Amino acid sequence: MKKYVFLLLIFLFNSLFSQEKISVWAKGEMPNSKGLNLKIEEQKEGTITQIKETELFAFLPPKEDRKKMAVIVIPGGGYYKLTYDQGGFQNAKWLNTLGISAFVLNYRLPISPDVKQRELAPLQDIQAAIKYIRKNADQWGISPDQIGVLGTSAGGHLAAMASNITTDYTELKGDWTSISTIPNFAVLISPVIDLGEFAHVGSRNSLLGENASPEKIKEYSMQNRVTEKTPPTILLHAQNDKTVPVMNSLLYYQVMTKNKVKGALFIFPEGEHRIGVINKSELTDNWKKLCSDWLKTIESK
Repeated sequence: MKKYVFLLLIFLFNSLFSQEKISVWAKGEMPNSKGLNLKIEEQKEGTITQIKETELFAFLPPKEDRKKMAVIVIPGGGYYKLTYDQGGFQNAKWLNTLGISAFVLNYRLPISPDVKQRELAPLQDIQAAIKYIRKNADQWGISPDQIGVLGTSAGGHLAAMASNITTDYTELKGDWTSISTIPNFAVLISPVIDLGEFAHVGSRNSLLGENASPEKIKEYSMQNRVTEKTPPTILLHAQNDKTVPVMNSLLYYQVMTKNKVKGALFIFPEGEHRIGVINKSELTDNWKKLCSDWLKTIESK
């Protein structure tokens, strides 16, 4: 009996939120592609190492509870895999409990054999996703002026790229050109920021290659790209993160402050590289309340 009730609760929870899959690029219009017909490769359940095409998975709260705000969730994985469940779907479902629509982005990995210029592919995908959601905001009952990004780990680096790189690399034409690629706000969780001294080496090598020049490393270290036009950003990191050093968030927030970018920084003494919907400690679990309260200040503006 208990097992039946448990399974029923899971069914009801999963049925609570509507979900749809969206192709980001129209057929034949994906830039920076060799045109290979790739297959989806899943390392294990919830982790993909190769995608066939760039996709968005929409998680929408019930209409009566839905706010105008929406967030594109960008999974991590060191730019060589996508942790689309833990770093994507789980965060999307949590955002839904706040009344916020969420769109999980499965983006092209730089190591894909189909990609011509490795470092541009993920950026092109997130830029196109932002444009797509803004253009179609009315159909979901959201505002094109309240579209944010939430990135974890390497996904945080991609969120930071979207926040700071103003050049439009999508190659989309017509009325698409007038739609901004810059999000209205950003949530960065244990983000990869620096690709130099404090780099997560795996992310750097996947994005730029093992023999990247010092100039390229500097260019793609996102603390070097922050300006006064960087959108409001909240950063959350654990001091004992051994995968992505906490200095990544500290460097980014320092430059945000210098440029008078509104935001917040929360450093937890523990949590390692596992800040998510489910956390080992009650202290680290507070990131959700802190983030929720911060998002309310963004929503009210």
